[in-house]
Amino acid sequence: MNDSAVLNVENWLSQARGGSADALGRLLAAYMNYLKMLAQMQMDERLRRRIGASDIVQETLLEAHRDFLNFVGKTPAEFSGWLRSILINNLKRAIECHVLTAKRDVRRELSLEEIRRKADQSTARLESLLMARHRSPGSESLLDESLIKLSDSIAKLSAEHREVIVLRHFHGMPFKEIAARMNKTSGAVRMLWMRAIEKLRETSATHSGF
Repeated sequence: MNDSAVLNVENWLSQARGGSADALGRLLAAYMNYLKMLAQMQMDERLRRRIGASDIVQETLLEAHRDFLNFVGKTPAEFSGWLRSILINNLKRAIECHVLTAKRDVRRELSLEEIRRKADQSTARLESLLMARHRSPGSESLLDESLIKLSDSIAKLSAEHREVIVLRHFHGMPFKEIAARMNKTSGAVRMLWMRAIEKLRETSATHSGF
């Protein structure tokens, strides 16, 4: 998102439902980093070697733009849920296309329910990190806006800081395991994590209302 943009997903959604193409563009752009964060959490190394999260998100946003007239909800929470459903379908197709072999092994098949469950867990972890930042959104629309701002803040971190945040908070990995993953000592990872949290706090503070 553009830092200077005023985030108001409820108004944009209402205007988009009224036929405003500009509002729809702003609305979809607002969710870009949020969807990218969710996609990255579901993608294992095999899939990341073949396709980027940005590609899956771009496809999701294009489909959402094309099919917006089919969206029957009215609230930001319903809209973000609709976007997640499109993202989940695209993730499933990407896994089938890029990971699973042509000769299917039924034991390796992924159901939409399994991917949806993992996406719901990722959303819950984002909300937990949001609550850890001492915020208590008072409505569904404010919660959606806060999740968008948090995702934007994480996206602004350096690659190393972003990685330690994702591994620690979204994958629940202990520092020892993160250290092995990042080829660092446990002490170095703890310091990196502390700096990442501080940077996240600083970046978040630039967003009014976050």
